[in-house]
Amino acid sequence: MIPDYVRQQAKIELARRSIWEYSKLRYPAFFKEDREYLKTICKEIQEFTEQEEYKFLLLNVPPRHGKSFTVKNTVEWLFGHDNKLKIITGSYNEILSGIFATQVRNTIQEEKTDNKIIYSDIFPNTKIKYGEASAKLWALEGQEEKSYLATSPTGTSTGLGGKYVIIDDLIKNDMEAYNELVLDKHWSWLTNTILSRLEGNDWKVIVVMTRWSENDLAGRLLQSEYKDLVKQITFPVIQEDGSMLCDEIMNRETYELKIKEMNPDIAEANYNQKLIDMKNRLYNEFKVYSELPKYNKKCNYTDTADTGEDYYCSINYVEYEKEVYITDILFTQESMDITEERTADLLYINDVNEAIFESNNGGRFFSKKVSDKIREKYNSNKCVIKAKTQRNNKESRILANSSWVNEHIYMPLNWQHKYPDFYKHIKNFMRKGKNLHDDGADVLTAIAEQINNKPKIMVSNSRIM
Repeated sequence: MIPDYVRQQAKIELARRSIWEYSKLRYPAFFKEDREYLKTICKEIQEFTEQEEYKFLLLNVPPRHGKSFTVKNTVEWLFGHDNKLKIITGSYNEILSGIFATQVRNTIQEEKTDNKIIYSDIFPNTKIKYGEASAKLWALEGQEEKSYLATSPTGTSTGLGGKYVIIDDLIKNDMEAYNELVLDKHWSWLTNTILSRLEGNDWKVIVVMTRWSENDLAGRLLQSEYKDLVKQITFPVIQEDGSMLCDEIMNRETYELKIKEMNPDIAEANYNQKLIDMKNRLYNEFKVYSELPKYNKKCNYTDTADTGEDYYCSINYVEYEKEVYITDILFTQESMDITEERTADLLYINDVNEAIFESNNGGRFFSKKVSDKIREKYNSNKCVIKAKTQRNNKESRILANSSWVNEHIYMPLNWQHKYPDFYKHIKNFMRKGKNLHDDGADVLTAIAEQINNKPKIMVSNSRIM
């Protein structure tokens, strides 16, 4: 018979080698042998920390199923293997990231009171430095610099670098999930602040989050220049065969009860990692064309930027039997002196017969400058420019015309590659919630109104060129 002491030492040795064994030994009530998904998560995380292929790990798991718990254990295990390690964690506010940091610190500091195996039994060389009482910023024994920082997108990481960054649920609720401005701030925080704090060549970023949107942090990483460096682990609560991820944690009855009064979009995002903006997106996929039909004239509609952050949008199109075929797009945040010449080129080179410029926000003055530029550069008066004043509510116009736009406007083949900024803007335009920009959707709406004679606008029919 194997003595208890020998069994205990064997478990400790396994815990040193494996995040799963460490989690199972320290917290056996949750990390049970039959919870295969937890075993898979631990295995995938450990492989991620040990190989060079990936820099980013995305962990998308339903609430209360142990994703943050597992990552906390990972941090403890990593410190056990390297007490010179430096780690930064971030959540949507510093209180939550501080709780995470406190849990790790308290685990390392735990004192022996009975025969229970504690952290120091497994990793005796990793200890909290004496006097390090802060929950958000502390050091391990023997280290001159801080070992751990808890921060947030509104907090600071100044003064501390690290090998690992752990980001845990940056999105607080569905209102933030709909807010493009918030999502942009998260991306800016990661790319402009956090990545600059990572040290060495073997750095790693672990992002733990519920998937909400194609524009959330996970979505941005999967679409970015980093996409080949991203490893993703996703577990919906309802599996492909209809079974639950873990009946002991949440069975079907409990799931149905919890989502009974929940917004279906939020329920799908929270529990099944189905993106909330797939249903909230205003436009479906657009029809495309490879050849233009017969047409009588080429038209253009232009809306100048309201502010320096807005996009300038100018779209060429033709009409055939009340169907619209987009032929060229200028969608940019460049300054007006540059867009003036680019618009002149857009109209002349594409043989546009008639162009309409919204006269709001200096559009009338700008259209005159474009007219002068065409005359000066090309000695041409073949395009008639008309100025229009738009007085109707922009948001209500966009919503009211969205179905017609989606059904009757055709994009050129491969438009997503020809006009990537415009494509991203239209693809991610939300039916409800705060859209950061509405310039492209506004011009498509104006074109729809031109075709259907819907706008109540003042028209100046003077020939500008």
